Amino acid sequence: MKRGLPFILGVFLIFFAGITLGVNAKTLPSQLNEELRLLKIYTDVFNLVQKIYVEPVEPKKLVYGSLKGMMHSLDPYSDFFPPEEFKEFQTETHGEFGGLGIEITKEGYKLIIVAPIEDTPAWKAGLKPGDVILEIDGKPTDRMSLLQAIKLMRGKPGTKVTLTIWRKGVNKPFKVTITRAIIKIRSVKTKELENGKIGYIRITQFQENTASDFEKALRKFKDKKGLIIDVRNNPGGLLASVVKISDMLLKEGDLIVYTKGRMPNANEEFYSQRKPIIPLDIPIVILVNRGSASASEILTGALMDNNRAISVGDRTFGKGSVQTLIPLSDGSGVKITTAYYYTPKGRKIMNKGITPDIVVHMSKEEDLKRLEAEKDQKLGKKVKVNDPQLEAGVNVIKILTEK
Repeated sequence: MKRGLPFILGVFLIFFAGITLGVNAKTLPSQLNEELRLLKIYTDVFNLVQKIYVEPVEPKKLVYGSLKGMMHSLDPYSDFFPPEEFKEFQTETHGEFGGLGIEITKEGYKLIIVAPIEDTPAWKAGLKPGDVILEIDGKPTDRMSLLQAIKLMRGKPGTKVTLTIWRKGVNKPFKVTITRAIIKIRSVKTKELENGKIGYIRITQFQENTASDFEKALRKFKDKKGLIIDVRNNPGGLLASVVKISDMLLKEGDLIVYTKGRMPNANEEFYSQRKPIIPLDIPIVILVNRGSASASEILTGALMDNNRAISVGDRTFGKGSVQTLIPLSDGSGVKITTAYYYTPKGRKIMNKGITPDIVVHMSKEEDLKRLEAEKDQKLGKKVKVNDPQLEAGVNVIKILTEK
């Protein structure tokens, strides 16, 4: 089904008015018998817990717990929310919120940092992509839902939260105490490189206003010799935003991204619908790393597969799935993966990520030093930023423009 620049909201979360659960008329008798047998096992265990467990247990707790376990058995992004959690989950943010400023995910029992958001408390505290949060204020995270962890990390601005972190290459876990703040994210940052010959646009996150801010920057740089787009450590954001940005860079009619799933409405295609703002003969380099996830990977794949940009850096995170929110009759709800994202050439992003055209590896330690040096420069300190990925991107544009 062909779609343009639509009304897609959030991370492609679709709200259904309700669903009717029942047996499909096409269900084979053998399959139906197997399903009924499994449901009987479930009710048998439920009854056993009710009758012989050492203490009485509320039926709701058992049902909600089993549903949460069912969703967690699918993938890190599917979940079940009791009514109060579901209501909170639906509360949207618009670029300003209280907290630490990190994008997190759950993989099995591990609570993993996808990326700290630039200029936030988490970023300033030195948290890195791939860090595992073992405890939040002394509470183990292995049995927490993603939403429970988020709730614990949020709080009144000015208050502190202590995270226990496990980091690959560090001998033992360590604690980091961070002061909560109102997170105001300026998602598009610009500067000029090579004496003004090359434009540089850094996208820290894909929000509601990111596309309009990106367009302003793009128009400012449309007469430069080349353009560098930096989505390193960008955890993603709104699908609508990345589709609009891709639309500014690609030829009219170019495929941006498509989704595939089992349900008919999970199969979508998104195409560029306007002429590019920046001339097609101006070379573009996109910088990526292991912290580039979701919408960042969609933009990277769209530009690479349409031969519009050369990518430089490290392999991306690999978050490429569509979650659908479905409310249930008691006010609870499920978030369930219903489709995967694919790049225009059919590359599946989920769990694979995107390997850039030119691999310039930077270790986590090197990337942290880069971020710390950039931070010091903003504070007026005279320090050198060692950034081989950016240097490689600049060299690519020099080579392309010298032809």
